Amino acid sequence: MRTIFVTPVESEVRLLKRPESLLCSTPAGLYSPAGDFYIDPVRPVERALITHGHSDHARSGHAKVMATQQTLDIMGLRYGASFAGETQAAELGKPIGLNGVSISFHPAGHVLGSAQIAVEKDGMRIVASGDYKRRADPTCLGFEPVACDVFITEATFALPVFRHPDSRDEIAKLLKSVEQFPERSHLVGAYALGKAQRVIRMLRDAGYDRTIYIHGALGKLCDYYETQGIALGPLAPATIEKGSTSDFAGAIVIGPPSAFLDRWARRFPDPVSCFASGWMRIRQRARQGGVELPIILSDHCDWDELTGTITELGPQQVWVTHGREEALVRWCDLNGFAARPLHLVGYEDEGD
Repeated sequence: MRTIFVTPVESEVRLLKRPESLLCSTPAGLYSPAGDFYIDPVRPVERALITHGHSDHARSGHAKVMATQQTLDIMGLRYGASFAGETQAAELGKPIGLNGVSISFHPAGHVLGSAQIAVEKDGMRIVASGDYKRRADPTCLGFEPVACDVFITEATFALPVFRHPDSRDEIAKLLKSVEQFPERSHLVGAYALGKAQRVIRMLRDAGYDRTIYIHGALGKLCDYYETQGIALGPLAPATIEKGSTSDFAGAIVIGPPSAFLDRWARRFPDPVSCFASGWMRIRQRARQGGVELPIILSDHCDWDELTGTITELGPQQVWVTHGREEALVRWCDLNGFAARPLHLVGYEDEGD
């Protein structure tokens, strides 16, 4: 995989003496004093750079928003056309000057439109990766390693217990259950942006060509994915107003996890409860959620992918945020990387 290299500087001591002057942690989120902008702020600000469209990173109400065109489109679908005062689309890999700071967006591999944001000034480059994954995903561009002096990484699954299995094997497990229980519907909980479309596309790639039924919350986003060249095959609303519960026998039904906690889920015949998430590695969590068929499918890196990415990039500093920060900081310390937690708040695991 291609890595973008930065130009060497004369003095590493000078280079990293004050990286906080370029990017630092504040109650509103990551802030650039030099460029006067925020990255994924948790409250309305004058200028926001957004890594991807999940609601814990992309909020409405900012005066100015810069993001990839796909992320801007997704924010419009989720919040309405007036989600920000002004918007500016960032082209992947193309530097943009902002108050003397160079900014560039690079694929993060998390969901459609997701990007890392590289911030550079006076020979110093900090990469805020946002949420990212290293696994192949047929619904979005893969992660692009960007060499940097400071790498800001998430830590959602930053514990050695989290080692994600082969994604194709997890989809095969779902299809095997559908074959074994043709009289039952399979209700798959999957987050509306990214995970649901990934599950659908992977089912198609595995040869499943039947109609997949979706909750109404997925409709607009699935339609948008189609406009971006991601074929999802035949989809239909998961409603029974004009039919009966028997219509869904043997069917795969996909909806947001919250939908399976209300009356909507009770309309299906003896459903097999499924949940596509990296958290399904924890059996107790699956049992507590009443999940009969856990599908371990994550849109975040596992432990080996997090540590492997840091090793590959070789940054002089690692800043760790939203997740199991302490374990990853400890690993960095043991492996020769200067690291510290950012303790940012307001970011959840919606994308998984």
